[in-house]
Amino acid sequence: VRVEKKWHYVCLFVDLFNREIIGYSAGPNKTADLVYKALASMKGNLHTIQMFHTDRGKEFDNKLLSEALETFGIQRSLSTKGCPYVNAVAEAMFKVFKTEFANGAHFTSLEQLKLELNDYVHWFNHI
Repeated sequence: VRVEKKWHYVCLFVDLFNREIIGYSAGPNKTADLVYKALASMKGNLHTIQMFHTDRGKEFDNKLLSEALETFGIQRSLSTKGCPYVNAVAEAMFKVFKTEFANGAHFTSLEQLKLELNDYVHWFNHI
């Protein structure tokens, strides 16, 4: 999404059980730290999460995330190369997110993006 004149990134975690957004973060770079912050934003007991499925991006497959997942006993699942169906739920979620939140949006600061993202997640999950 656009923040001032630069692109920023949003990381969303979706619960496959009910398709709620259970973790999210926003920042200027697509890094392991962005993903870690989304993981840290999850409410509730992380020990109850059984699997963490992502694509093969380096922001998802790295030491920081591996240590966090191991700490909570969460199994990692990376998508298969050349198989788009494995990430179908995530891709569908991002289409909804882009349509309802990101397309045409322009934020004046990272703080504004984070506040509006928080409002959107609440709206998406509860309204």
